[in-house]
Amino acid sequence: MANNWWEIQVLCDPALEDLVFLRVETFGCRGTASEMKGHSCLISAYLPQERAHLLDLAALSLLFRQDALCVNLPIPAVQWNLIEEEDWSSSWKQHWHPEEIGDRFVVNPAWLPIPETDRLVLQLDPGVAFGTGAHPTTQLCLEALEMRLGYEETHATIADIGCGSGILSIGAILLGAKQVYAVDTDPLAVKSTLRNRELNQIDESLLQTQLGSIEMIKQLSEEPVDGIVCNILAEVIIDLIPQMDAISKPSTWGIISGVLLDQAKPVADTLEQYGWVVATLWRRKDWCCFTIRRN
Repeated sequence: MANNWWEIQVLCDPALEDLVFLRVETFGCRGTASEMKGHSCLISAYLPQERAHLLDLAALSLLFRQDALCVNLPIPAVQWNLIEEEDWSSSWKQHWHPEEIGDRFVVNPAWLPIPETDRLVLQLDPGVAFGTGAHPTTQLCLEALEMRLGYEETHATIADIGCGSGILSIGAILLGAKQVYAVDTDPLAVKSTLRNRELNQIDESLLQTQLGSIEMIKQLSEEPVDGIVCNILAEVIIDLIPQMDAISKPSTWGIISGVLLDQAKPVADTLEQYGWVVATLWRRKDWCCFTIRRN
């Protein structure tokens, strides 16, 4: 069973794309991809077989239906199939191509040749971890990092909470960060970050990654960090905000994403409650990204 995957495919109105992405991410899917099929959007998501039963998939399908009815859009067509790990890997790779992000980055699938470019090439094999650069929240975070680190010499130390594939940690190192501490509560994400650190030939002393959360950051870092990046679900971010003070100093800044626009207010209110100021709020589609600083 461990080598089998659910392939969940949702054919929907393009206006539902962000809601579908949120649903499958919350459901625990590890890889997602989307493509246009005529006037519809086909979203493919992948989940280890042991993580869901048929009744769970049926409940997920019902949520897609309810979401569409709530916004008066056509009900999506949903199907799922069991595939072998090798087939999953092939399916995933067919959907993903090099992608330029911001002014500095190009995210390149590790199985493709390195492109000739003046941009910073971020080699990535996401494995079963979420985070390829295709999702708006990841793009917003990389662009925010670029604005923060990309135009002057930096010696910043950064905490990446919920590192996923390690894409933000590696991006920070490529932009000149002195040290990144990357943590995730999912062992598969830690494994993926280690793999991508190796692909990008980053010394392990520059990018340290461990299983855990803010408590692990405190163990890895001898002093508070200069910056915090966190691209996970809004509900988790709200729970983490009270703990961020433990790894912060008066000059610490942060980049927070994974938040839908209608979730922005509770996140902003919690940040303010615990001594953070929202400096900017960027949006892409229905998602947003906060850049924050200490009050």
